[in-house]
Amino acid sequence: MPLYEYQCEKCGNRFELRQKFSDEPAKECPACGGPVTKLISQSGFALKGGGWYAEGYNGNSKKSDAPACPSGGKCAGCPSAA
Repeated sequence: MPLYEYQCEKCGNRFELRQKFSDEPAKECPACGGPVTKLISQSGFALKGGGWYAEGYNGNSKKSDAPACPSGGKCAGCPSAA
């Protein structure tokens, strides 16, 4: 479930709520009962392991340090399995 950040217009209290996409947005501050505004927050993500950037896009010819497939390339997700 996404985490939404709100700020109270009356007291300035900032708080977060974990809500479903289908839930109504919060309308009042849990601290003072004042009206709240939904804030737009930065989301963070990290690219880990090998992948398209490490294996060809960045201009380096080195292979990624990502671990090889334990099945030796015989699993359904391996490119050599096709």
